[in-house]
Amino acid sequence: MLMGIRFQALPTPEQRLTLSQWIGCARVIWNAKCDEHRYYTTFARKYLPVGTYAPVDQKYSQFKDKELTPWLSQCPSQILRNSAVNWYKTYNNFIKGKCGKPRRKKKHDNISIHLTRELFEFQLYPDGVTRLFIGTKSNNIGFLVLKTHRKFKEPKSIRVKKKNGRYWVSFCYDDPIDESELKTKQEHLDVLQTRTTQELENMVEAIDRGTCCPAQTTDASYDFSPEQKKSLQREERKRKRLQKAMHRGEKGSNRRQKKKWRIARSYEKQANIREDFNHKTSKKLVKNASVLIFEDLKTKQMTKRPKAKVDEQTGRFLPNGAKRKTGLNKAILSVGWHQLEKFTEYKAHRASKVVFKVSAYQSSQECADCGHTHPDNRKRRELFVCLGCGHRENADVNAAKVLKKRAINLIQDSGTELSQRGVLRRDTGRGANEKTQTAEAVGAHGCESSKKKVAHATGSSLL
Repeated sequence: MLMGIRFQALPTPEQRLTLSQWIGCARVIWNAKCDEHRYYTTFARKYLPVGTYAPVDQKYSQFKDKELTPWLSQCPSQILRNSAVNWYKTYNNFIKGKCGKPRRKKKHDNISIHLTRELFEFQLYPDGVTRLFIGTKSNNIGFLVLKTHRKFKEPKSIRVKKKNGRYWVSFCYDDPIDESELKTKQEHLDVLQTRTTQELENMVEAIDRGTCCPAQTTDASYDFSPEQKKSLQREERKRKRLQKAMHRGEKGSNRRQKKKWRIARSYEKQANIREDFNHKTSKKLVKNASVLIFEDLKTKQMTKRPKAKVDEQTGRFLPNGAKRKTGLNKAILSVGWHQLEKFTEYKAHRASKVVFKVSAYQSSQECADCGHTHPDNRKRRELFVCLGCGHRENADVNAAKVLKKRAINLIQDSGTELSQRGVLRRDTGRGANEKTQTAEAVGAHGCESSKKKVAHATGSSLL
């Protein structure tokens, strides 16, 4: 099974200069292939018969010229070849509909270079430091020091990336796990449908995701540590200060460029904190349950910008709550819901476990005990009080129990289908809502009789 890994590299100033030159040469070949294909396509459309298309190949020797591009001769030919081959593969994937059309690459701080097996060699020294030899015998940069934090097998190709003034080496390698022996999600579902309700209760665990508490199960909550929260807030304040200082700087100056790198690294630190939290949380989730259930959240729709409101009479813009929506969108995106789901999914697959998703429709308004659904069941963010039975519980815990109950009902239903995105749903037609079988939506006019139960549960009086 393929596993990806990334190490930080510590090049010398001479190695930095050479790597930047090689990365620039690879970018020149990529852009030249894009421009060449655009020219041939335009020429064929204007002057050649209908049905004649531009050639798609991986040739690059026509771009090497002693007068126009003498610097390409100073770069190893394998790097230029890899750039042309990658363009060719990308264009073929574009024809198959797997990706977009290859576009020109700009010169920026997030660039990389692809090295195949003849351009690198890993060597472990007696002092325990792993060094990476990059280049050929006649054209190389010597040994590159890496911060190797785990064991790995030597790969067939690597990618050296420059980001925010720092260098990274990433690659994929085969680990001992045989992926052919692991079950697919559909095979897991077929096996689970033969289990009893009590067995499913012990095997299934649901996770409710939120902004204040990133992950909440039926019996445990997972949140950032106080140190992590302080670090996130400190980086936020630091970035605001650096952005003001960069705005005052002179464009094109070295100091302004250094401030840009510091701002980018501040974003990177926050991303590293979220990634660390999601890795540790996903590992705990996979360890504690065999079947994990996530709610099917559509984050892109949840973080859309609100539409502008215009007064029809005066034509002026009216308040639409854009500032509050911006804060909510920022809180949603800063937690990393999708990353937690993906980390849990691949770790569960490696552990012969499975992750499913169920519909999130009214999961925060439904009672886990009686199934009563009403918007007034959750008037406060942290407290859930059922208007039907008076059940009181933490709102996130109640939502996790609702998701777990929905998943068990769907697994036991013989008409349940598994979508391509891993969502459990009944074959009830287009647009059907997947709610708990016992859930009944009750209107506001039918809740007067249940207010006495709520008052008794909350200890308040009816006025």
